[in-house]
Amino acid sequence: MTTLRVLARVDAVPALQWDVLHDGNPFVSHAFLSGLEQHGCLRAEWGWTPHHLTLWEGDALVAAAPAYRKTNSHGEFVFDHAWAHAYARYGQDYFPKLLVASPYSPVTGPRLLARDAGARVALRIALERVTADAGWSSAHVNFHTGAEAEAFDGDWLPRIDVQYHWRNPGDWSTFDDYLGAMDHKHRKNIRQERAKIARSGVTFRVLHGDEASDDDLATMFRFYLQTFAEYGNSPALTLDFLRHLAGTMPRQLVLVLADLGDVPVAGALCLRGGDTLYGRYWGAVAALPGLHFETCYYQGIAYCLREGVRHFEPGAQGEHKLARGFLPTFVHSRHWIADPAFRGALRDWRAREAASIRSYAATLAASSPFKSAAS
Repeated sequence: MTTLRVLARVDAVPALQWDVLHDGNPFVSHAFLSGLEQHGCLRAEWGWTPHHLTLWEGDALVAAAPAYRKTNSHGEFVFDHAWAHAYARYGQDYFPKLLVASPYSPVTGPRLLARDAGARVALRIALERVTADAGWSSAHVNFHTGAEAEAFDGDWLPRIDVQYHWRNPGDWSTFDDYLGAMDHKHRKNIRQERAKIARSGVTFRVLHGDEASDDDLATMFRFYLQTFAEYGNSPALTLDFLRHLAGTMPRQLVLVLADLGDVPVAGALCLRGGDTLYGRYWGAVAALPGLHFETCYYQGIAYCLREGVRHFEPGAQGEHKLARGFLPTFVHSRHWIADPAFRGALRDWRAREAASIRSYAATLAASSPFKSAAS
């Protein structure tokens, strides 16, 4: 007999029981999610209230979804503002809604954590039931994996978007191998960008969490705050959360720090999971030509080549990534709308959106910096 329990914190589940249900993706790990909750990164006034769905057989956890009661769409990266406005025009409330995601993380990974396909379907059905029973407008599963798609039925509307991902085809072992696969123009541009930053005297340190000092973590946090201040946004993460990652995920936290002499001037925060490096945040206190590209992209690529990591996802958006070898890649989400009439209207809208995004991705792919097989 399976029992549904809705939990207000991840720590209500033992870490081992939670983590055995997923593939090691850092953004759904017990350490990452509980760290957000413990260290002030999730607040109801910011729209995030933990509402985790778990399925149990006795004392055994068989499925779990990191889920949140949302009162806005902040920090989701799957934009549904038009849906909220449509609800408001018809006098209905779009918020609250139920979101299955890793907060602030537009990263593909498992979302319906389960021991088998049957438990995954049961978890999807539980999402519908919890949403309907609460009288909420909708349930959303953002950045799910391709393997999870079969758990959704036709009532769940699929959406796609494009990100830019780097992939080693398997025969690159050095940075020159990667550059050698590019056409002359793009190869030359990257070498020139790297030469500029080298001439500036900037050097780089790449540190795992257990190699970073507390000063290194504080420096990276200062860069993170700098970026959010420049864009007028409110930072969600805290320094204690970074310290938590360094202590609980020491080999998955990866920092890139750029030094000019003895002074750190820029940094990038990444997480590593399995065969993928994920770039998440960057910041700088100096404006030097090429500093952003070297810190956020080229140092990450070099790390992947050195460590044998096949994939690098440097974050959402940014067509400038294409010229540096990050190719357009589809990411996926699913959406269950409680009102059947709205669901039907959004189904037509979503189909038009998908056609537009696929056309856009095809245009981008035609501008790949890599040499064609015929050249």
